[in-house]
Amino acid sequence: MHLTATTQFGLEELLADELYALGADITHVGSRAVEFIGDHRLLYEAALWSRLSMRLLRPFAAFYAADEKALYREVSRIDWQDFIGPGQTFAITPVVNRSTFEHSLFVAQLTKDAIVDQFRARTGERPSIDTRTPDIRLHLRMTENEVILSLDAAGDSLHRRGYRQHTNEAPLNEVLAAGLVLLSGWDGKKPLIDPMCGSATILTEAGLISQRIAPGLFHQGKFGFENWYDFDPELWEKVREEAKAQRLDEPQAYLAGSDLDPRTIEMAAANITAAGLEDCIRLSVRDVKDAAAPAKEEPGIVLMNPPYGERIGEEAEMDALYKTIGDTLKSGFQGYNAFVFTGNLEAAKRIGLKPARRVPLFNGPIDCRLLKYELYGGSRRTPSPHPPAPSPAERGSHGGADNADEE
Repeated sequence: MHLTATTQFGLEELLADELYALGADITHVGSRAVEFIGDHRLLYEAALWSRLSMRLLRPFAAFYAADEKALYREVSRIDWQDFIGPGQTFAITPVVNRSTFEHSLFVAQLTKDAIVDQFRARTGERPSIDTRTPDIRLHLRMTENEVILSLDAAGDSLHRRGYRQHTNEAPLNEVLAAGLVLLSGWDGKKPLIDPMCGSATILTEAGLISQRIAPGLFHQGKFGFENWYDFDPELWEKVREEAKAQRLDEPQAYLAGSDLDPRTIEMAAANITAAGLEDCIRLSVRDVKDAAAPAKEEPGIVLMNPPYGERIGEEAEMDALYKTIGDTLKSGFQGYNAFVFTGNLEAAKRIGLKPARRVPLFNGPIDCRLLKYELYGGSRRTPSPHPPAPSPAERGSHGGADNADEE
């Protein structure tokens, strides 16, 4: 089957690598999406194992709709009994970009009307809409009036892993957190420290990686494909059991986080416990200025997502905070590679270190950078005559942010 995985801007090449490792035949890497070919086993494995997919879609119709009548007519030409069974509920997730239709909700309503009218005309009954937990979730993408209709294999965005019990004010979503860990080049073995860990999403995603835990095992309720006409329950159960057997119980890496607020650390501990990682991640209440590398561990990675200071009048406070971050990195983490993910590039200048790398990403609508700092121990080493090749994410992105999914 032809499938599309959507992701966040800047993670496309990493997602392609992830799907390829699962056995996918990659056909196109675009902006925020990777198209590929695979069978049912691959679909089920991607739903369980993909750390970077926001949605897994199975396209089944494509057409041009110049106006309302054309959209209604083209949707009506599809035999909807092939996709929505008797008694099943459905919902439509619309994403509309650069089209003559101004409102995505209007497009969804018109599509829903065409589907319901067809069922009423053929069977005398209409399927019900359930926007929260539908049996069948349809995904409609319209770009410049070109429409692609897909079945949503998960039924909900895959970034909602299910382990997160609590969040702080501005949490990273789980896909972005996993992307930051993978962009850092962390090997799953060396120490990974987050001295401003918040609700610990970065640490939890790192723990899932190092312990070989499939994030889809935390999914709440059914996956969308469990309600499809060609669902294979025996294969699905086999793939789930294989995923469970991959888990490593013995901690594989030193993972530690800290935060100034005791209540935030309590929330982080609850999330980590819900993910089954309480024996793998150490937490403490500590100001970032007091953070330091663990004495008995080899150098590893520091990865943090400090506040951006979006409120007016916070400039001085953010400047001071980022200066403190720089001082802490220089004094407490020599020999480490540090990664600071931020949407405040002005304040980031106060870190006082030259970034070795700048990866463009978005946190929701905020234009961000993942800044890499190489913290040399002692005197700076002589640079290698053969510098390492840039990662796929650094070689260039695939377009701008205008194709953003609704997530």
